[in-house]
Amino acid sequence: MTETNTQLLDCIIEGIQERKGKKITLVDLSDIENVATQNFIICQGTSTMHVSSIADSIREYVRQKTGDKPFNYDGYENSQWIVIDYGTIYVHVFLPEYRELYKLEQLWSDAAITEVPDLD
Repeated sequence: MTETNTQLLDCIIEGIQERKGKKITLVDLSDIENVATQNFIICQGTSTMHVSSIADSIREYVRQKTGDKPFNYDGYENSQWIVIDYGTIYVHVFLPEYRELYKLEQLWSDAAITEVPDLD
């Protein structure tokens, strides 16, 4: 992983933790062929307002710390699942029931998966 990618991952995690996002999971897809990105970061909020707040925090934190803006983002309409595309990293912010429904960690179970402990 490049230093730039590591810095971006760290900033995204800090942005999630800034708004008390929970159950942060890193999914390293870099050793898997034919994937759209190198990494997923998956986390969850407790309500639609919390999910959108976490996503906003990520975008603001990354822009302030690295100057990077996402290529795209989607899901703010209902804030049940927001995805933010940083090219080499896709960030998924879920409500718990939608995270359980889509089970991205199980879908990519052949990837290297790392859990980040909650701060509290």
